[in-house]
Amino acid sequence: MSRPPKRRRGFTLIELLVVIAIIAVLIALLLPAVQAAREAARRSQCVNNLKQLGLAVHNYEASNQCMVLQSVFPSGNYPSGLTKNFQTGGASFSWTVALLPHMEQSTLFNALNFSNYVWDTSVAAANFRANTTVGYTQVGVLLCPSDGTSMRPIEPYGTKSYHCNLGGPGIIAAWSGTIVAPRSWSNNTVAPFGFAAVTDGLSNTALFSERLIGLPSSMAKSIFVSSVNAKRGIFPGPDGGTYSTGDPAKAMAFVQGCKALPGTTKAGNTQHIGHIWTYGYPQFQSNYYNHFGAPNALSCINADEGGTQNGRWSIATATSNHSGGVNLALADGSVKFIKDSINLPTWWALGTRNGGEILSADAY
Repeated sequence: MSRPPKRRRGFTLIELLVVIAIIAVLIALLLPAVQAAREAARRSQCVNNLKQLGLAVHNYEASNQCMVLQSVFPSGNYPSGLTKNFQTGGASFSWTVALLPHMEQSTLFNALNFSNYVWDTSVAAANFRANTTVGYTQVGVLLCPSDGTSMRPIEPYGTKSYHCNLGGPGIIAAWSGTIVAPRSWSNNTVAPFGFAAVTDGLSNTALFSERLIGLPSSMAKSIFVSSVNAKRGIFPGPDGGTYSTGDPAKAMAFVQGCKALPGTTKAGNTQHIGHIWTYGYPQFQSNYYNHFGAPNALSCINADEGGTQNGRWSIATATSNHSGGVNLALADGSVKFIKDSINLPTWWALGTRNGGEILSADAY
């Protein structure tokens, strides 16, 4: 008598649901860890980029001397001897151009035609377009991989995530940073200077920080204080902005007024933040940041200065997509992570090269 075949027991529906639930829980637990590891790698690359820029400044300073035989930093507008009205629009090349030979980018530097304009405009003559080949090139060391945007503010020009320290307005004297505008933009008050002029100490003075890249001008109307891209916008500032008065109370009031803007406030500009890496213009967002507002706070236009752009005495904030702060390259070549919660006077002090402030090692 033959035995009946054995029945193979399969998974019940409940068992399958339990297995699926366990897998979902494991994925939920592992995904943040994977994302955190990826962000750590991106942040490490960002730090390395800033270190390369800092080293390039040291090399530039060591190999360049002004007429009084003093080694000098690159100017915010390069070459530093150009006048304010170079070519058209009061603009010239950026500090990034000056550092190219010191970042293993001599080929790009040699391809530039300094007798022509820095970029192609609708009113430019045909011979002004000679620098588009370099301008369209994206230099990897100038991009922070955590920025997260694939758009360029002005296609097809290359952009940048790193901006020079212009110094600050308000309580901080204008042009008090380390890589500033040439004398033609500073009313002949700032002569070329180098490390010897950083009397506050190289480890207590900023060279570069991050700024999230701006978006195309067509997207400015969609950027509000409450939106996810608020840090990429430039907003109309509150009434009563300071104009480099040196009054800390007025400076703080302007910072607080910018912070308190309603969530429905619309950005007036976004495309000038890092829009063309070869372009330098102190009145726009193209190549600098300042130490007026705290890291990752809003950028606000100072109405006292006039105009629609974020100018020399407005809040041009250091921003990033790193959680809780920004990377800051100091004049000694080191890079430190500065928290958003940094004491504001300490942040102001880091922005000056010769303000005489005393900072302890644990202040930031």
